Amino acid sequence: MGFLDAKDCKAFMAPISLLLGFFLSGLELTGAQSVGVCYGRNGNNLPSEADVINLYKRNGIGRMRIYEPNQPTLNALRGSNIELIIGIPNDNLQALTDAAAATKWVQNNVRNYWPDVKFRYIAVGNVVHPSDAEAQFVLPAMQNISNAIAAADLQDQIKVSTSIDTTLVENTYPPSQGSFIGGAASSFIKPIVDFLVSSGAPLLVNVYPYFAYTKNPQDLSLPYALFTSPGVVVTDPEGNRGYQNLFDALLDAHYSALEKAGAPNLQIVVSESGWPSEGGDGASVENAGTFYRNLINHVKGGTPMRPGQAIETYLFAMFDENLKTPETERHFGLFSPSQQPKYQISFRDANKYTYMYIALNNRVLMRCIQ
Repeated sequence: MGFLDAKDCKAFMAPISLLLGFFLSGLELTGAQSVGVCYGRNGNNLPSEADVINLYKRNGIGRMRIYEPNQPTLNALRGSNIELIIGIPNDNLQALTDAAAATKWVQNNVRNYWPDVKFRYIAVGNVVHPSDAEAQFVLPAMQNISNAIAAADLQDQIKVSTSIDTTLVENTYPPSQGSFIGGAASSFIKPIVDFLVSSGAPLLVNVYPYFAYTKNPQDLSLPYALFTSPGVVVTDPEGNRGYQNLFDALLDAHYSALEKAGAPNLQIVVSESGWPSEGGDGASVENAGTFYRNLINHVKGGTPMRPGQAIETYLFAMFDENLKTPETERHFGLFSPSQQPKYQISFRDANKYTYMYIALNNRVLMRCIQ
């Protein structure tokens, strides 16, 4: 398959569209606004909600994740066109196993703001583990919230999921060997995966190369974690896929786990990924800036197992949060609480990325990019 940049693509398209005309079986134009930013509020020196929304808009950030239905934030989002992941805290899950309570939650926190607020996903719980007391409530709460969304006739606009972290997958090296840990696969993750498949929702996964690197610096190099390795670091014998960065390897291990769980077509949304600027091993302004810039650029194009598919990704986080612990957790912000950027990052370029596929008789002839 050939590959053209934007300028050559336009030059190619003009005559070919005239020559092939009705013979073209398909022309697919897909925009990929793939990068959002998580808005954590665990600090006592953060800007007002209205100022935060304006900061998103000034920087061209079109997607946001919040962790609870904070009313001032939802009101500030009205009319902003920012697409939203809204979270349900873990300590609220048990109450939502009651269908009436789930209906009331959707009314109060979604229907009262729709369509002025563009809800994209509802994250029912964040990184609940199979051993947690809340684990038994995740799926029933997801089902009740999903039913309430359907009753509001919003099931085509808003999908219900939950967010996990990478500790639920084992055998991540090589990525094709990735699988969900035994107990989780049978009693926790597998029913959730089945629900997501049936409802057409993605799985939300928090993917942090930083933590994987700091736990195993002997085997995982800093360049591999920062997207700066000059060549392939890991070759997966299955499919002969080469991995030049840790982010792709972690993500593809999850796709492998989903395949083994009977969900080969389930999509993953990276609901968090970030790097701290201080407070831990490998944490520095230079490393964090390198990671964020490279991540933003990288997620436009997919992984070795899912090439050509933009990865919807949410950077963690908008601000440093001074009430978090341990110390490292306080320094993941892209901006300081004074709203000053910590790094030179362009979100507008990141979210202007388009694939164009030109097909003849169901065969892709040319892929254009702009």
